[in-house]
Amino acid sequence: MKHQILIILLIAMTTGLNNTFAQNIQLLDVNTRQAIDGASWQYDGKTGITDSRGSLNIEYKADASLSISHLNYGAWQLTPAEVKKALETKTIFREETCHSLMPVTIVALHTPLSSQATLSLNTRDRLAHDGGDILNSIEGFSSIRKSGAYGSDPVFRGFKSDQLNIIINGAQTATAACPNRMDPPSSQVAPNMISHIEIQKGPHSLRYGNSFGATINYIPLAPRYSDKQRIYGRITGSFETNGEVIRNEGVVGITGKRYDLGIFGSFAKGSNYTDGDGNSVAARFSRASAGASLGIKISEKQNLNLSATRNFARDTDFPTLPMDLRSDDTWLLNARHNLNINRDVLKSWNTALYASLVDHKMDNLLKTIDPRMMNASTPANTRVFGGRTEGRWLSGNSGVFAGADLRIENASGERKREFIAGPNAGKVFFDNVWQNGTISKSAIFAEYQKTLTGITLIVSARLELNQSGINDEAVEFSNIYENTAETQLNPALSGGGVKNIGNNFSAGLWLGSAKRSGSMTERFINYFPVGQDAYELLGNPNIKPETNNQADFNLSYKTAKTIVSLDVFASVINHYISSVIDTNLTPRFPTSPGVRKYVNIDKAFKTGFEMSWKQSLTAHIQQRLSVAYTYGQNTEIKEPLPEIAPMDFRYSVSGSFFKDKLHPSISLRHVLMQQRTSAEFGENESPAFTLADITVSWKFNKVLSATAGVQNLFDVAYYEHLNRPVSRTMPKPIYAPGRNFSIAVTADLF
Repeated sequence: MKHQILIILLIAMTTGLNNTFAQNIQLLDVNTRQAIDGASWQYDGKTGITDSRGSLNIEYKADASLSISHLNYGAWQLTPAEVKKALETKTIFREETCHSLMPVTIVALHTPLSSQATLSLNTRDRLAHDGGDILNSIEGFSSIRKSGAYGSDPVFRGFKSDQLNIIINGAQTATAACPNRMDPPSSQVAPNMISHIEIQKGPHSLRYGNSFGATINYIPLAPRYSDKQRIYGRITGSFETNGEVIRNEGVVGITGKRYDLGIFGSFAKGSNYTDGDGNSVAARFSRASAGASLGIKISEKQNLNLSATRNFARDTDFPTLPMDLRSDDTWLLNARHNLNINRDVLKSWNTALYASLVDHKMDNLLKTIDPRMMNASTPANTRVFGGRTEGRWLSGNSGVFAGADLRIENASGERKREFIAGPNAGKVFFDNVWQNGTISKSAIFAEYQKTLTGITLIVSARLELNQSGINDEAVEFSNIYENTAETQLNPALSGGGVKNIGNNFSAGLWLGSAKRSGSMTERFINYFPVGQDAYELLGNPNIKPETNNQADFNLSYKTAKTIVSLDVFASVINHYISSVIDTNLTPRFPTSPGVRKYVNIDKAFKTGFEMSWKQSLTAHIQQRLSVAYTYGQNTEIKEPLPEIAPMDFRYSVSGSFFKDKLHPSISLRHVLMQQRTSAEFGENESPAFTLADITVSWKFNKVLSATAGVQNLFDVAYYEHLNRPVSRTMPKPIYAPGRNFSIAVTADLF
């Protein structure tokens, strides 16, 4: 009898322990994966504070919401459905408040961010071979396309190229080796290893580099330490009918209490697709990525993360350019150390070092040219080395972030022109494209936060020393410029705050000013056609920095079922960097209409807005509506700025049925005609278009899931306003793919 009682007690204790464990949730920082202790929570009439492991214990109630608050992470609420999801994953991820208070959009890819994520992407987006292509799903974003399937160059609110600060994990970046930006920095991002993306709007977030128009921060998956050693893995494969595109990605790793080693890879390949009129568009590409990441938990207070990524691209068509991409080989190397000090005031310190090495080659050998007068090729490479260190101090309701960063960029390359016909037949010419140019950016920065009753104030400042020079100056370049070395000081300052109005409304106002020196292209490009027209471009090493003076106003309304947000901005840019035709300069190619030279224009003006509305219609159906518009004006010549996307409307309705197994989605997009075009750059108007997409995903079990969809359901023939023309003398833009059927299968193996 005693043995029976003992067995019953053991069973009861085990059951109780299992129930307690099953109801335990860990609150973690989404970037560092460190536990968030000291967070207050309230659920179903019970309250508590998370411990040093970030743990909270609740008994699930189908109609109860979970409220959480923390000084550094703000106050937020999880709906009953989000609570259920958190119990299944046993985790809740949260971003520090300083990020979410500023004008920001957070996009979840692989990490669930509950109510903090304003947009989540589907399986097809996560399989993308190009990190820039993903951004097109976000309101306010468009991209300059020179290829049908590769190298989407992001544009946000009309800001582009180096006006956007594109980084990985708060520090690392790459510089395009191709003068025509076949390989923009975003193309080097492997989306299958990204947790989420932060788009920090305007010149306000100054901790991560020179945020002139916006900072786009790709946050990788953080180490997933576990109490017991375990193996994890995932593999996904997909196929698209239009262009016969295959995509595969996977990851496998082993994790324990003190380590997490992951090996990842992806491969994508496609051929020509057909547009909505049945015309073939050159879109051949081949892309692969492989790498490894290692997280080491040195102690309870220290973490070391190491990563290495190798990207490959081969034989990719660029029908709008004189050459195609022949090869692109890139190394991304990164080391990051996090130290949680948790003293009275000094709380943490993190340091990162990185290197980005790009080797790029392009030529015209596979292009159909009749008559072929010349063979041309350009091998080029860029090197970026840098680092960043930052501390965090907290005292009462105030916080300070302060640190320093360094980025050194170098670019070199030589174009070979081999004439095979005409008067120069048999002759070979070499053009020094980048002149072995170097730009060094060293900076100090600080951010101060103050939380008062119902309002939070943030002031950010940054001071950058920008030094540039040429190591292999071309004769024709030195004939124009006597001095090619420059040292410039670029200050930046931003201030603003967010005011909570009642329980549902909040409003924010931000004023910022940031100064940006010329890019590698704007300073050192040497007679190369890199603009939107056929003119050759000549850099200007003495160009003045441009200054963005911008105001942002945001208004949001949040309830358990509805989130509405409005972001309005106005920007005055002094010494705006542009280019003008210089008739005194002679082009290198006889077929070029002339030469443009980079110059400063007195002033440019931009204004616009992004609006989004997300609503839960029922417990299983939600809808989302967004609108974005940007107006740009060159006030010196009184005409529109070039390459500004037209007004864009997006609407989607999605559902979750059969215990979260079935996820159907319907998306609609309508883009207005763009009539505001730049005559100075030969820009043409673009027509309006409307698109419809359908996606259905099914989760068979814990391991296997599948997604099927139709893009451009009605086979519309259309093109985006920023698509470059296939022929610069007889402009015809790249048309987007017509109707496309896709299917993807994912297996979470362990």
